[in-house]
Amino acid sequence: MHAPGPLGLLLIAVVVLVLFGKGKVSSLMGEVGKGITAFKKGMDDNKAAAAAEPVAEEPPAVARDVTPTNDKQA
Repeated sequence: MHAPGPLGLLLIAVVVLVLFGKGKVSSLMGEVGKGITAFKKGMDDNKAAAAAEPVAEEPPAVARDVTPTNDKQA
């Protein structure tokens, strides 16, 4: 399936405007913009928090033998 061309996108936009009206579409786009802004702010806050935390170095894990043992010796 292929993406609609410019004429198809224009037709879809006109149908959406007719069904929902200019005010409803405008408020919806405003809410989408606020959501994107909040998402970007959250990502920046997360990066800042991660950069501020000191990285604790863990000691290397010790390898242990997990080979099953045969309890019955032949």
